[in-house]
Amino acid sequence: MSPATAALLADALLALHVGVVLFVVGLLALVLVGGARGWAWVRCFYLRLIHVLLMVFVTGQAWLGRLCPLTLWEQDLRRIAGEASYEESFIAHGLSRLLYWEAPWWVFVATYTGFAMLVLLAWRWVAPQRKPAGRS
Repeated sequence: MSPATAALLADALLALHVGVVLFVVGLLALVLVGGARGWAWVRCFYLRLIHVLLMVFVTGQAWLGRLCPLTLWEQDLRRIAGEASYEESFIAHGLSRLLYWEAPWWVFVATYTGFAMLVLLAWRWVAPQRKPAGRS
């Protein structure tokens, strides 16, 4: 793989990673608002199952002291590309500032655990349904 291809793939993977984070955080907000407003789609069982499983996975990784696989793959691609820092790519520079924070590991474990608890509580507060509303 050429360094240019690796850099492009690393940027694409970073964009995907930001998208996953936005999905997880945004969906919780939408579920809570949608539950209060009666939006049926926020009760979609499979959407909510993906949401819970993602948070359980991320939280489990944090408790085990492991980085997200998307982060590891991106780092590997950046090494192949020969990038020592995220400042070499406009996309990487901008998106990495949204995604990666410097803090003690326990802060991430506590944050992910708290957020996972909110996602699980939302499962109870706005219970998902296997059948769409209005269908038998």
